[in-house]
Amino acid sequence: MKSKLTIITLFLIAFSFNSYAQKDVSEKSKEAIAEFKHTNDKISPYFNSAYAYAVFPSIGKGGLGVGGAAGNGTIYKGGAIVGDCKMSQVTIGFQAGGQAYSEVIFFKNAEAYNRFVGDKFEFAAQTSAVAVTAGASFDVDYRDGILVFTHAKGGLMYEASVGGQKFKTEMR
Repeated sequence: MKSKLTIITLFLIAFSFNSYAQKDVSEKSKEAIAEFKHTNDKISPYFNSAYAYAVFPSIGKGGLGVGGAAGNGTIYKGGAIVGDCKMSQVTIGFQAGGQAYSEVIFFKNAEAYNRFVGDKFEFAAQTSAVAVTAGASFDVDYRDGILVFTHAKGGLMYEASVGGQKFKTEMR
């Protein structure tokens, strides 16, 4: 048990340093957008029609009983960069492994966007997210003005946990 807690603590510390080391990720966010579009062209209309969106080019996630995730992102409105954001997540439950993924959160309207940039935005870690894969067909709609897409970058994680994601924003 003691070694498990030590491993988890070291893992979470590594996420923290990674999170702060990559403050400006706007170039990586542009690359992530291109990868999302390249992987599945059905996502392109969301980039064009959303009121705004936040792109997290790389979120690292891991756990063993207790888990965590962190990543930095870029906020876009009208196709232009308007701010930076950070995501942190803590979970507890059956989980083992680690993974890296990209995430984009689309905001359908000003109300959803303002909740996000007002630092009043959080949701359950297991909130439905659509996995973007090559050629996959998806018919999805916004829920409470928000739509989340993820794209796996690597790793392996088994998870049945509860927790939440918290976001912090800084407007430019």
